[in-house]
Amino acid sequence: MARYRGWVSEVLTPLEDFIDHHVDPRELYADLQEIAEGDSGSVFSAHVVGSVNSGSKDIKRENGSKVVAIKSIPLVPGGSQKLIDLKEEFSLMSRIRHENILSMDGMYVDLSEDCLWIKMELMERSLADMLQLSEEGFMLPEGVIAQFTKDTLHALAYLASIGIAHRDVRSDNLLVNPAGVIKLADFSHAVQWTSKSGAMKQGAVGVVYWQAPEMRHGPYDASKVDVWSLGATCWEMAETDPPFMDEDPRRVPDVWPPLSQPEKYSQSFHEFLSLCSSQPSVRPSANDLLTTSFIQGGCGRPFVQKVLADCKDIEDRIHRRQSVDSQGTIS
Repeated sequence: MARYRGWVSEVLTPLEDFIDHHVDPRELYADLQEIAEGDSGSVFSAHVVGSVNSGSKDIKRENGSKVVAIKSIPLVPGGSQKLIDLKEEFSLMSRIRHENILSMDGMYVDLSEDCLWIKMELMERSLADMLQLSEEGFMLPEGVIAQFTKDTLHALAYLASIGIAHRDVRSDNLLVNPAGVIKLADFSHAVQWTSKSGAMKQGAVGVVYWQAPEMRHGPYDASKVDVWSLGATCWEMAETDPPFMDEDPRRVPDVWPPLSQPEKYSQSFHEFLSLCSSQPSVRPSANDLLTTSFIQGGCGRPFVQKVLADCKDIEDRIHRRQSVDSQGTIS
């Protein structure tokens, strides 16, 4: 990593096998616009203005019509735990290719601002973003809940087939693209297991409102917890908040409360929630849940795209209202 000055080279050492050291990312991506901010860095939309020619290091000019997401993580002298965690996450993600899982497609170093850039598919929004619009009267129809759940189950079934548990399934980590496809993101808490090592783990991770209760009570079977978390996310899609949101996080119950309007939802949805929240010893796998009648009732992509358009209309209305409130006129 000779192209990096002393401390930058040192902090990047854990990730040297994953970084494309031969490319200045600003020759590939331009017109960055911040779209999200997190604890570890910001996410930008960016236009693709160049690509690396296959078999060479030459840059091929692109017209900029394609847009991707770039996560920018600041580098600091001495390094950070986030970079060490990224090594584990990238090592894991190198094994994963699935249409319902958000992949990290490239890693670069932006020397102009001492940042690590991670290229990903640009997604429309998170499920959590959609649920926040409930204050404007937005609710997810049951058919959309079923379709989103089906996508997530496909991701979880695939992960289980290669011995991986996500351990942080929740609305913030379920992203939807413009085609209406849900993709599971953020594998920072994921773990692997093998038939030899087994799936028993210790230590609770993730966020307590979506956390399987057995994670808080000693050793647990990691292959079972994602189904519980998905069930909690289904409960959240119906209620717009996760279960136990008003409880002391140190004293979260082990059983979900009933839905506030149970009559609005089908018997198959109630049965699905019951299956997800069953004891680990009898809790169905993601693959088993794909055959349930609730999942078979998914609405399909065109209707999901219409719902996404409704979300955009609501957001536009909010922005116009905020403009009036701040300026007295619509700008």
